[in-house]
Amino acid sequence: MTDLKFHWFLPTNGGDGRHIVGGGHGTPAGSGGRPASVAYLGQIARSAEQLGFDAALTPTGAWCEDAWITTAMLSSVSERLKFLVAFRPGLTSPFLAAQMAGTFQNLSGGRLLLNVVTGGESHEQRMYGDYLDKDARYQRCGEFLDIVRALWSGKPVEFEGEYFQLSDAVLAQLPDPAPLVYFGGSSPAALDVAARHVDVYLTWGEPPAAVAEKVRRVRERAEREGRTLGFGLRVHSIARDTAEEAWAEAGRLLAGISEKQIREVQAGLHRSESEGQRRMLALNGGTKDGLEIHPNLWAGVGLVRGGAGTALVGSHQQIADLIQQYVDVGITEFVLSGYPHLEEAYRFGEGVLPELSRRGLWHHPAPARALSASVPFGAAVTR
Repeated sequence: MTDLKFHWFLPTNGGDGRHIVGGGHGTPAGSGGRPASVAYLGQIARSAEQLGFDAALTPTGAWCEDAWITTAMLSSVSERLKFLVAFRPGLTSPFLAAQMAGTFQNLSGGRLLLNVVTGGESHEQRMYGDYLDKDARYQRCGEFLDIVRALWSGKPVEFEGEYFQLSDAVLAQLPDPAPLVYFGGSSPAALDVAARHVDVYLTWGEPPAAVAEKVRRVRERAEREGRTLGFGLRVHSIARDTAEEAWAEAGRLLAGISEKQIREVQAGLHRSESEGQRRMLALNGGTKDGLEIHPNLWAGVGLVRGGAGTALVGSHQQIADLIQQYVDVGITEFVLSGYPHLEEAYRFGEGVLPELSRRGLWHHPAPARALSASVPFGAAVTR
């Protein structure tokens, strides 16, 4: 079996704190109390790296810091951690995006991954001067990825499309290696783009049966294109030594959300054009009741946060069991987060990852020599 990959999250959307930081998908970001400074985000990045996370996702949108600039700064305070940089095709020209990716990849030592976010909210896109509707944005995204991949080949590119035209375009800064392209979206247009263009398809944390159905649909479309994709899950985590401790923490987070907050955020999220967001809203129902939608899968985060709205909740063993259920339906990568992101990285990294290692599903990506060097007095490292 291929080792699973686990990625963490850099909270540039309103900072971080001990309560759920809302925002996204058309709703204003809250404030967690810990600003998204280079110093604090650097703490998270270094901790994620030491714990064994492969990469860190950095979001994109009007409600957060710019992902390219943030991760470029953080790459200098980390050594191995990769950065899953979210960006919106069409807001940057394909040539410039390909050039930026090449520069980032080469100067960081191959630590760039790209998360393509087409943009599900027209009113937010118009803030950037983009007036295309949702279907047209996906069509443009397909052209964009065609061009970027062609430029990364190093050959001259001539392109005459509906949204982009290039003549004799040659990229000097070729990325080595070319970054993997991650992508999420639940509409038929999104699934078509995924099948034709991306390396890893990301979906939010629905129950395993729903994830299995989505994986099946994307895989079938990709097979018709002669392609094979990887699949990843974007979800939050509340991992503790015991189930009682984990659910007590979920209860604490829920107690910090007022009914007024829920009404206001849910009203904004219901205006979203995103099919994935609609599916998240259906899971929580806009109420604090009935939020365990599958054993150890909790929909409380999505009451006040756009985007990924569910969390793995339970003991380290229970979460490992649920991860196995997702693996059984085709998921091999997990993009995780938790409140606060620094502490929860340690909860998952020191509790769940060792459990998965014992089951033969994961091993630390750092070289054994690097791990041994970090142990005081040269004590043996148990793998």
